Amino acid sequence: MTDPATAARLESAVCSVVRGQRDVVRRVLACMVAGGHVLLEDFPGTGKTTLAKAIARSISGTVFKRVQFTPDLLPSDILGISVLDPQTHEFRFHPGPIFADILLADEINRASPRTQSALLEAMGERQVTIDAQRHDLDGVFFVIATQNPVEFRGTYPLPEAQMDRFAMQCSLGYVSAAEEASILADQAERHPLDSLAAVATREEVLALMAAARQVRFSDELRDYVVALVGATRGRREIQLAASPRASLALMKVSQAMALFEGSDFVSPEIIQQMAADVIAHRLVLEPEARFSGLSARQIVMDLIAQTPVPV
Repeated sequence: MTDPATAARLESAVCSVVRGQRDVVRRVLACMVAGGHVLLEDFPGTGKTTLAKAIARSISGTVFKRVQFTPDLLPSDILGISVLDPQTHEFRFHPGPIFADILLADEINRASPRTQSALLEAMGERQVTIDAQRHDLDGVFFVIATQNPVEFRGTYPLPEAQMDRFAMQCSLGYVSAAEEASILADQAERHPLDSLAAVATREEVLALMAAARQVRFSDELRDYVVALVGATRGRREIQLAASPRASLALMKVSQAMALFEGSDFVSPEIIQQMAADVIAHRLVLEPEARFSGLSARQIVMDLIAQTPVPV
């Protein structure tokens, strides 16, 4: 059995550094506990990198790696490379930063599609294949990717297959004036990250992940998730709808969120709360819908209102 206070300790620790963002912090932590990956898309300076670092420092025993994505980055810079050992005359594999518990892929859309594709197998199957050898990615393995939604020069849009590998897409947004003043006070002498101590072990996080899979998810709610995701298919505004991977992600993330809310079962409200973050980024809208100002998140919110809720 896992300690139910572990989730609360993690949330409080991260929120002590990332001010005014408790809701987003809980969502990102739930994504990690669900075994998914998260894409943080927001303006510069809103705390995306700080959030990733705070999560890593809150968990002892984890391996944290950061990769700054640039146009000249190669797949081998992420996955690793085999190098000839002059002593043994054999190739020795040097693992790349993908072999980590928490990987921060900073400004992921600045790397070429070729380099972005190096993450597909790892994020989808928790393994990488290098020189015909399979390497498993055990443990937590949580990818936090960031990108700036307003800069387009020197960037490459993430392909649909890459977007589908992210269980969730979140935005931090700007905090209130009072919270921003607190941030200034916190960093007057040093960054609060410098004094952040670990509040959970790697083993406790793995236990949380196992506990999330045991959170009760009724057959009626499974049908509800399938109906909600299936409602994206066949709509004239949507060019590419959500796949069964979206249904799986919504179920798992909802189970993890229920754990953070102290519940041993998932409710329809939790599913509705997580649906836009899980589904919207997977949708590709028709050009006419985009030009008319319609957004994927608006469509998901409409589907939530239209889909019958199980009673």
